[in-house]
Amino acid sequence: MDFKEMVGNDIADVFLVLEEFGEIHKVNGLEMTILMDGNEMIEREKRMKNHYEGTYRKQILFYVSAKEFGALPAAGREISLDGKKYRVTDAVSEDGIYSISAEVLRS
Repeated sequence: MDFKEMVGNDIADVFLVLEEFGEIHKVNGLEMTILMDGNEMIEREKRMKNHYEGTYRKQILFYVSAKEFGALPAAGREISLDGKKYRVTDAVSEDGIYSISAEVLRS
């Protein structure tokens, strides 16, 4: 088994395992195991202070298996998480796992 295969196994067996880090959420109507990352989102928000007065910006960041999610979503694409609509602001493929940032604007 080479390193890439070991990393692929670790996605399901370590990073997204339900007993440790993973949580079941409904993404685009399908139940998936994801890892929500509020700490990283807070750090990114500190660096990006670009919302407008009178608006509320809710941002999320989560990790999901590329195999489970499907095609990497493009920035601007709408996704649904637990029945709430979000707009993808950034999505990165990291060796079999996606890091997806999304936001919803409310005034």
